[in-house]
Amino acid sequence: MKTPRLIQIAHDDPAAIRAELIAGLTAPTATIAPKYLYDALGSRLFAAITELPEYYLTRTEAAIFAAETGRMAEALGPVATLVDLGAGNCEKAARLFAAFQVRRYVAVDISVGFLRESLELLQQRHPALDLLGIGLDFSQTLQLPAEVGAGPRTLFYPGSSIGNFTPAEALTFLRQARGACQGGALLIGVDLIKSVAMLEAAYDDPLAVTAAFNRNLLRHLNFLAGADFAIADWRHCAFFNSAESRIEMHLEAVRETVVRWEGGERRFAGGERIHTENSYKWRADDFAALLERAGFARLRCWTDSREWFAVFAAFS
Repeated sequence: MKTPRLIQIAHDDPAAIRAELIAGLTAPTATIAPKYLYDALGSRLFAAITELPEYYLTRTEAAIFAAETGRMAEALGPVATLVDLGAGNCEKAARLFAAFQVRRYVAVDISVGFLRESLELLQQRHPALDLLGIGLDFSQTLQLPAEVGAGPRTLFYPGSSIGNFTPAEALTFLRQARGACQGGALLIGVDLIKSVAMLEAAYDDPLAVTAAFNRNLLRHLNFLAGADFAIADWRHCAFFNSAESRIEMHLEAVRETVVRWEGGERRFAGGERIHTENSYKWRADDFAALLERAGFARLRCWTDSREWFAVFAAFS
């Protein structure tokens, strides 16, 4: 059995991370980048979210792949290298290995510890497959290392994670993805606009798993920034901003509270929020136009029968 390799591209600079977080906490409207939701526990909590009945995204996307994998494989051809962006537990990509005739799997994720565990389990199920894990934050720049190998690649970005980017940021990312394909293709999942009630339930479930995922960010901030957030002082808040066509997640202070860290503090009034995540929702035609603006020459699109979700194959 082969052994998965793991490389860390951008080594954490604790001082720089702390400075970034404190800048976000002290901004007029406090904001923390959503990548900090994904420590080891946050990654596990998100995996649990995908099992919730309210979180339609995962099962709808899975249904599209179940129905259309054959046609996707025909469109893509044999995939020498499958690069999984934001791989998490690697399960979505693993379901495609046989149909896509994948020879090499590259899992990219910001949470290196969780990625290591996921690849070790995956190697047991696919002992002959070449597995490479890359610890990388691609939210700013998508630049894959030479270890990925030359030649056409299929980049896999499921789950509508593209929704975390503003439209302008999404265009920049897609242009970088086109370059990283090296003549291959991008296979990307996109959540489509639907009823507000359905959208909001997916991000504020009655079991409060999403609330735990969001509030776990405070534990992570305490560790990274040396802050003293009291989790009980904060509640999860999620809603659809129709003007921006996005779900917003916030942490809202339930009472007046002071958060301290070495060298500083911030007083939050009751009801004041920390903005933790956006998830933009798209119309299929608008996202196709964005892919074309990014330089992709040929597109294929598959949706479910209710047009809740879309999977695009975009060829570079």
